[in-house]
Amino acid sequence: MTKRRRSYRAEVKFKVALEAAKGLKTLNELSSEYGVHPNQISQWKAGLLQGGATIFSNRSARQQREQEALQSHGRSRPSAGQRLR
Repeated sequence: MTKRRRSYRAEVKFKVALEAAKGLKTLNELSSEYGVHPNQISQWKAGLLQGGATIFSNRSARQQREQEALQSHGRSRPSAGQRLR
């Protein structure tokens, strides 16, 4: 019988990562409290700290990734005023 991977909601990941970033508890304490491996908590924390600046940007991270993907394929997204043909 194989062990099924656990998936965590974004709210839980954010809560745990924020607590880790505050530094009030050690990774091992958070790991015991939430049942998540310390390495996983470190990854969530790094993601929070790395992507935190996008929360306050005017463009959402999703829009930015879409634009970069389109540009890498040599195409650009038409503006709202342009018609698709």
